[in-house]
This record gives sequence, structure tokens and C-alpha cells, in this order.
Amino acid sequence: MTPLIAVAHGSRDPRSARVVAAAVSALRERRPDLDVRLCFLDLNAPSVDQVIDAVAAEGHSSAVVVPMLLGSAFHARVDLPALLDAARLRHPHLHVRQADVLGHDARLVEAVRGRIGEAVGATGESGLGIVLAAVGSSDPAANDRTRALAGAVAAGTRWSGAVTCFATAAEPTVQQAISTLRRNGAERIVIAPWFLAPGLLTDRLSRAAESCGPGITYAATIGPHTRLLDVMLDRYSQSHAELRRYRALSA
Repeated sequence: MTPLIAVAHGSRDPRSARVVAAAVSALRERRPDLDVRLCFLDLNAPSVDQVIDAVAAEGHSSAVVVPMLLGSAFHARVDLPALLDAARLRHPHLHVRQADVLGHDARLVEAVRGRIGEAVGATGESGLGIVLAAVGSSDPAANDRTRALAGAVAAGTRWSGAVTCFATAAEPTVQQAISTLRRNGAERIVIAPWFLAPGLLTDRLSRAAESCGPGITYAATIGPHTRLLDVMLDRYSQSHAELRRYRALSA
């Protein structure tokens, strides 16, 4: 069986690695037949190189790398491909394919909506305003795509409104988003992280939101949600099929 190598970002905050590891553990429980391994791009161990080297040393001929990334930015387009290119040079007989990032998959939107429901107890509140908190990008087009996610999260609900805010690099800030929602009639605010795991940035957002007064609830990060596992397995299956076709044509 071709191993699934899950690649997470990495963080100085130990909570982040614990939550990511819990998601990968849940994936193993879902698919006990699948060889699932976890590594990190930075700040945590094991590294991408260490896991790929171990896979090669064990005699595997192929591996699928699934980036646990919500955006297709530097890490997905430059950093990780460079690491994989170097690994291919070290292990010419190991076929490594990088799957698509998790991205703005509708199932992850469902997961965030579910976390909001867990936080407030009822997703149909007409006075509820949602702040979808995300990482900002230096790419304005990427930020525009992330801004559109708030509408997707609120679609089909009776919430008062939803606005995306950014922890870095872009506006609106969390304070600006809360102000907008309150002006539009929101009586209760929920901060919903567009993050897989808690960390320094989610803490920064929470501290900033606290300056906006009472009536604010904090939803959990996506974490080991069943819909996250669905997306990861789909990314693996798609790339695994591509890898099989490539090897068949190369035979």
C-alpha cells in the first residue's frame, strides 16, 4: 500500500502539533489498512525529509504527500515541492506525488459550520454574527477568495451575517469585522477559526476580539473533524490514481 504522508505547517505552540496529530490518528482509525504518517514543514518533528527517508528505507516504491494546508501559497507551491524534488534525487526509485492542498473545500466549510453549532448550541439564531478568522496573504486575489468563504459558511442559515477577518497581512481585522456585524444588527458574535489547529495566531485573534466587549463566543478550530478526514482521503485517492496511471505509462 502506498503510504499517505500528511504534511502539516508546524508551530511553536505545542497545541497545534497535538491537534494535528489527533487528526492523523483519527485518519488511521478510519482507515486501518492505510499507512498514514505525519511530518511537519517547520518547527516540529519529524520533518518531511525524515519521513520520506524512512519510507524509502523501508522499501516502498511510492508515496503520496497530502499537504494539510488550507491555502495554495508559498509552502504548497515552492517550499514543499522543493523538498520533494530533493527527496526524489536522494531516492530515485521512490515515486513521490504531491496531492492538492485541502483548500476551500465545501466539506471544510461544513466542518466550520459544525464547530459554530457546537459553540452556540443552535445554528439557526437570527441574531448571530459570524467572524470567520483566517490567515491573511500578500496575494490580494487569495484574500478575496478567503473573504468569500464567510458567505459560504453562512449559506442556508438564519444568522445575522458573516464576515471574514484576517490575522495578518490584510483587512478587515477582527475588531473591524465585529464592528461591521454589530452595525448590521448582530446581537451575539462567534469567532470561527479557518484554522486546522489552535496556535499563536488564533490566540492573537482572541485577544484582539476581547477588546470589543462582551457577547463574543469562540468556536473550536477544524481539528479532527470527520469532514477533514474525508477531504484528506479524497486528496490521497486522487493522487494515488494519478500515480498508478503514471507508473503504468512509464512501465
